[in-house]
Amino acid sequence: MDDEILQDFLVEAGEILETLNEELVDLEQRPDDYDLLNAVFRGFHTIKGGAGFLGINSLVEVCHCAEDVFNVLRQGQRRVDAHLMDAVLQVLDVVNTMFEMVTNGQQPESADSSLLSTLQQLAQPAGEEQPAAPVEETVAPPAPETAAAEQELAEEASTEAGDEISEDEFEALLDQLHGKGKHGGAPVAEPQPVAEAAPTATGDEISEDEFEALLDQLHGKGKHGGAPTQSQPEAKAEPAPAPGGDEISDDEFEALLDQLHGKGKHGGAPAEPAAAEKPPAKPEPPAAPAKIKKEPPPPPKEKAEAAPTPAPPSPPAASGDKAAAAPKKAAAAGETTVRVDTGRLDDIMNMVGELVLVRNRLATLKSSIEDEEFSNVVGNLDVVTADLQLAVMKTRMQPVKKVFGRFPRVVRDLARSLTKEIELELIGEETDLDKNLVEALADPLVHLVRNAVDHGIELPDEREKAGKPRKGKVVLSAAQEGDHILLTISDDGKGMDAEVLRSKAVEKGIMDTEAAARLDNKDCYNLIFHPGFSTKSEISDISGRGVGMDVVKTRIAQMNGSVEVDSELGRGSTLIVKLPLTLAILPTLMVVLGEQPFALPLSSVVEIFNMDNARTNTVDGQLTIRVRDRALPLFYLRNWLVKPGSAPEFEGTGHVVVANVGGVHVGLVVDQLVGQEEVVIKPLGAMLQGMEGMAGATITGDGKIALILDVPGLMRKYARRF
Repeated sequence: MDDEILQDFLVEAGEILETLNEELVDLEQRPDDYDLLNAVFRGFHTIKGGAGFLGINSLVEVCHCAEDVFNVLRQGQRRVDAHLMDAVLQVLDVVNTMFEMVTNGQQPESADSSLLSTLQQLAQPAGEEQPAAPVEETVAPPAPETAAAEQELAEEASTEAGDEISEDEFEALLDQLHGKGKHGGAPVAEPQPVAEAAPTATGDEISEDEFEALLDQLHGKGKHGGAPTQSQPEAKAEPAPAPGGDEISDDEFEALLDQLHGKGKHGGAPAEPAAAEKPPAKPEPPAAPAKIKKEPPPPPKEKAEAAPTPAPPSPPAASGDKAAAAPKKAAAAGETTVRVDTGRLDDIMNMVGELVLVRNRLATLKSSIEDEEFSNVVGNLDVVTADLQLAVMKTRMQPVKKVFGRFPRVVRDLARSLTKEIELELIGEETDLDKNLVEALADPLVHLVRNAVDHGIELPDEREKAGKPRKGKVVLSAAQEGDHILLTISDDGKGMDAEVLRSKAVEKGIMDTEAAARLDNKDCYNLIFHPGFSTKSEISDISGRGVGMDVVKTRIAQMNGSVEVDSELGRGSTLIVKLPLTLAILPTLMVVLGEQPFALPLSSVVEIFNMDNARTNTVDGQLTIRVRDRALPLFYLRNWLVKPGSAPEFEGTGHVVVANVGGVHVGLVVDQLVGQEEVVIKPLGAMLQGMEGMAGATITGDGKIALILDVPGLMRKYARRF
């Protein structure tokens, strides 16, 4: 198996599977959307074609069964319902599992026979019993060595109900093309003529308008599904040789089928969907539905002798010309992009990071060298470096839609399992975020959305009693704010009751009654992030263990982000996640403890003020400082990070840096403030890897090494909090 072809298939199929996940959920909401039906059909068909070429027969089999189901839906012989969607979404899960196995170099096993049997039942028209006459059978997966052209022809020959033409229709087609009795086939009854089609004297091709007129004669005016779209410009009638031959080749036969049904069995959406949903008509009489045969007639081998004379253009053909504009534009846009391995982008980002360090070093030297020309050069370098840094960051950006795309399915499945009615609204899907953050955000957001669906939205009957619509609403939005991105998850559910949270905290031994009574509402809401805290009395496979929100807080803190929660009883809750746009280059506040510089992520810094011992108090054994009539926990970083006796005692009062740790403000006392500086995060050595409280290291503008502090980690290790 060619590794390059396999990698191309994996990339393309991965994108299709992501799209299918969204389209299937949309289809359940819009079952009459013909374009959406066609898009889903094309997705499964494309994956099946690539898998067949690579010899992944188990993937071909399950995709083919899914195609059968969607073909019946396209014919209007069955309606989309919850039972059907459950089966199709299960197919998508199976295909995703097989895809992961192929990605890991394993040969996937066949899908469960009960699932395939369910799909075969769903592929029958609604209410129709098993007919005694021959019916369509599932086509065996193509052999791995089958060439691409042969495979496509085989798929056309084994199309599902509504994609076949009967033997009588095919013979009538050849009669119109060559003249009655000149193609070597068995004579058939002559269809009712609509317009006289005489062969041309010189031309050896037929135009689309001529072919349209021919189909009108064969099926009846406007009953063949509309004019074929021009999204596949190569799908024209093949030119015939000299008028001596009376057979057509396999390629010409395939081109005729493409003109009848659309390239690759689906093509574009017909100009008249209502007509396309009806079964094709037989030549005699034109209005009667055609019988679907088990196998189509074998393709004749002789080529066309002559083409019919031009017929007046029909309205469907004109609409097909218009439909071709969008695919052509999309193809042109695709030529302007190129796939680049993400490892190369990471290397470029690392080199830009080194350039940033050099820039910082030169900026520090500029203040000590009084040379105007040197200062101008450093200033120009600063501007160019900032522009380069921004440009490279943009190459690593991905729309947050890559994460958001999975949530319609998550909400749909949860709503069905909890018997709730929920609408999910996605806002700001095109907001760009660093690719590493996009990947890391998946799990935290899943927990937040599941929490909103399970804990927030009430059952439909409860909502009606409260005067709300039966269907609840969850909104997931993303927006850029400066050098940060804000992700908001809100619901219109029952909200959180601060009193219930206080009593649960006391019940679980998190704090005593007196401490719980001092908590304001916002502090109570933040209790949901405490390990083991849950308001559910029963544990289920969805919630109740108290680990989900703790995971959210930990993961977001690892990304130098923060999460805040707000709620109104009876109105709903809102959680706001704030993250930096990138993890590669970090804005920091440089501080000094003893003689050692440290870097605090600027995203966690709320405010800074001078230390005033007169404002400090001890409450329940914890040193605090009053800030605007509110007591904040106070910690001296020097006591944690500077070895006693290794540095002279600091004689000044120091400064207090107020940091946000998981929605809770704490005061951190430092000896000196240096200022704001952008740094490049370097991983710690093997011996220091994983040390709690340290996020990495960097090189400062004056050439020293500074440790980057992980504030939540410091709180857990030294303060035994958070």
